Amino acid sequence: MRLHDLKPAPGSRHRRDRVGRGTAGKRGRYAGRGIKGQGSRTGGGMRQYFEGGQLPMVRRLPFKRGFNNPFRVDYQEVNLWLLERIFEEGATVNPQTMAAAGIIRDAANPIAVLGAGAEKLTKKLNITATRFSASAKARVEALGGTIEIIPIRIRGIHARVRKLRQYREDELYGKVE
Repeated sequence: MRLHDLKPAPGSRHRRDRVGRGTAGKRGRYAGRGIKGQGSRTGGGMRQYFEGGQLPMVRRLPFKRGFNNPFRVDYQEVNLWLLERIFEEGATVNPQTMAAAGIIRDAANPIAVLGAGAEKLTKKLNITATRFSASAKARVEALGGTIEIIPIRIRGIHARVRKLRQYREDELYGKVE
């Protein structure tokens, strides 16, 4: 076999279509583009995903764009004024007692005690939680209460903890005048 004996495989080579070369040609006259309109013009046609002016699928879908951190920890937030309202003087406040009182959803999930209503706190409380704000910690200790921090335990790499519904003070206390 010599170099000049080599040929492409049968059926692998085709003649190109000579588009728009008269009425006798295979693709003559309008050359498969129809008559007039956007599709007949050079450079015409629609962009990808165009839906004729209808709101496109990508905009109809409620996509959440951006980054979702799989290691994010959502704390169940509890304010001091709520603890003041529910618990008695000298009470031990821990995740189990908060869950029993209906303040948090799940005792196994992280809890952050925040200082909203810290100036109204008058009871000595012994609080156990995952995290404390600086104002909450200062107020509880100023009244002779104790705080104990529980280390976070997350069950699995993608564990997410849901936040509690945020209550306004007037919803729980009634209108303050």
